Amino acid sequence: AGMSARIFAVTVVNPLELIRTKIQSERMSYREVGKAFSKMIGQYGVRGLFKGLPPTIMRDTPFSSIYWTSYETFKKYKKLQQPDFYQSFVGGALSGSIAAALTCPFDVIKTHQQIEFGEKFMDPNGDTGLRKRQKQTSMSQTMRNIIKASGVRGFFAGLTPRLFKVAPACAIMISSYEYGRQFFHGHNVQKYFEQNPQLVVIAKNTSMKA
Repeated sequence: AGMSARIFAVTVVNPLELIRTKIQSERMSYREVGKAFSKMIGQYGVRGLFKGLPPTIMRDTPFSSIYWTSYETFKKYKKLQQPDFYQSFVGGALSGSIAAALTCPFDVIKTHQQIEFGEKFMDPNGDTGLRKRQKQTSMSQTMRNIIKASGVRGFFAGLTPRLFKVAPACAIMISSYEYGRQFFHGHNVQKYFEQNPQLVVIAKNTSMKA
């Protein structure tokens, strides 16, 4: 379920990932990025917005799978049916850290490919004709380039800042989700009994007999 949801989400937000990567790698203004995107769409059509999608899916799909599996395993290990905010916060941080560490190589590959795409195809002041003749490096070639430049350790470049970003983000997300789910569940139950007061008497009698 986590994998399926992530594939859909990643596909939808991939254009925004391109914008974020371009701005962070070259400190371009939003106006310059907009100009670059206009040229890119003119050359490659809408498909250009999904450059870097395969490695992003390869990173985020296993991330969600590992994250949710780890979190549910944490809940079962701690025998938590309704975890409180602190418990879900800790579980989310641990699960996010595990998933981030295991999928870091895919994040590195994805970042390399999107930065390369930005340099080759999204330069608002570049030679458009030249860029039409260029081809983006394949994912397998990107992997070979990383190994050649930095060895296997290159696939884990930026792991520490990634953990500092992902762990608290996952912790906040899941604890907020658990808190909101319990809050609205309680609210809906209370509202239901207010609308059906006769059920309150039945529930009390049942609990007294038990």
